[in-house]
Amino acid sequence: MWAALLMGLALLAALLVDRHLGQPQLSPLLLLSGLVSGVVCGLGIPLLRCLRMGQTVRVDCPQSHQGKSGTPTMAGLLLVPCGVVLGGWVDADDGRLLLLATTGLGFMVIGGLDDWQSLQRKKNQGLRPCAKLLLQGLVAIVFLAKATQQGWLPTQVSFPFGRVLELGPLIWPLGLWTFLAESNATNLSDGLDGLAAGCGAVILLGMAIQLMLRGNNGDPALAGFAAAMAGAYLGFLIHNRRPAKAFMGDTGSLALGGILAGLALLSDSLWALLVMGAVPMAESLSVVLQVGWFKLSRWWWGQPRRLLRMAPMHHHFELSGYSEVTVVVGFWLAAVASVALGLLVLAG
Repeated sequence: MWAALLMGLALLAALLVDRHLGQPQLSPLLLLSGLVSGVVCGLGIPLLRCLRMGQTVRVDCPQSHQGKSGTPTMAGLLLVPCGVVLGGWVDADDGRLLLLATTGLGFMVIGGLDDWQSLQRKKNQGLRPCAKLLLQGLVAIVFLAKATQQGWLPTQVSFPFGRVLELGPLIWPLGLWTFLAESNATNLSDGLDGLAAGCGAVILLGMAIQLMLRGNNGDPALAGFAAAMAGAYLGFLIHNRRPAKAFMGDTGSLALGGILAGLALLSDSLWALLVMGAVPMAESLSVVLQVGWFKLSRWWWGQPRRLLRMAPMHHHFELSGYSEVTVVVGFWLAAVASVALGLLVLAG
């Protein structure tokens, strides 16, 4: 029920924006991509099961998660291509869309390698963290180099109320950090049935809306790509809602973060992503604080202490007695609120 309400809310928002603009820009792509992704994932998930791509659940996860062991993973291989192909057709002559699609697929491949190693080892541990970060960094650098060469990468960061910060070459380290931070944040958010898919779709649609509502007739190409990706994750949500029939794995979550980062950089929307992407960034921050406090308290008091019952913070709420559905819906609502706040601030 909750997944259906989220899908309905997303479609309604897209329809309202299209009506305001007087052109069917977002809703057709959102709906078509959702249908295609839903069908492709529905046909592909049994194949993942036949290939024995069953998820190995972490031993230290909440006890209720142990029953999810064996659920097919790597469904990102099914949903991400649906979004990037349909999104790339929005404007075949716009090279930025091909760059975004290639970058998203690059992060998908990195996630696929990580998931595959986890399956081979039968542990929730794939690529070494340093190797994973190196591969993510390489894809990000290729993106930044191509975008700079073609003149697609803005060298400033725009803030609300007309404020602009010119960075020049410093946009490169900021862009690299954005890719690494966002892709790992969305990866950490993928821990409950429907959590990352639902929040990711909301953020992508929020980015699409702000790209259409900004001045000078907006940016229909990038907005359409974002709407297509939002539809792909909503289509997957049909199969990923509790009880999940499949998980997207790092294959889908890393691609989600990589595409969000690329969208923000190409469209000078880093501020929008910071506000609208508050949920995955809070998830990432909860891990940083948990690890940092654990080490600091061990050094200071000689005994390690925890800020949260478990990180990322969605597990903290689970262990505090909230049901998985309650936590997921709460995070969806937080993502909707973040997007609404972002649109209000940017409109001001």
